[in-house]
Order: sequence, then structure tokens, then C-alpha cells
Amino acid sequence: MRNILYLIAVVLVIIWAVGFIGYHAGWLIHILLVIAVVSVLLSIIKGSTRN
Repeated sequence: MRNILYLIAVVLVIIWAVGFIGYHAGWLIHILLVIAVVSVLLSIIKGSTRN
């Protein structure tokens, strides 16, 4: 499950970077970044509680 969250986070950050550099879609880009950060934080929190 943790690998899936990392994959989602990486994909969202890549989409954010492409959109930020190329299209400047504004609020949509920042929402994608926030979702990526939240998914990484959730995976870190869930990973540390299972150990």
C-alpha cells in the first residue's frame, strides 16, 4: 500500500511540475501538489505506526 501512495505522489508532482512550467493552470496545479504532499505524509505516518 505504501508503494502505491508513493507512486501516486510522484505522478502528481510530475503533473504539477509540467503544468506549472507549461500551462500555469493556477488552482488546479496547487491542488495536485497538496494531494501529493498529503499522500506522502499519510504513507509516512502509516509506515511509522506499523513498525
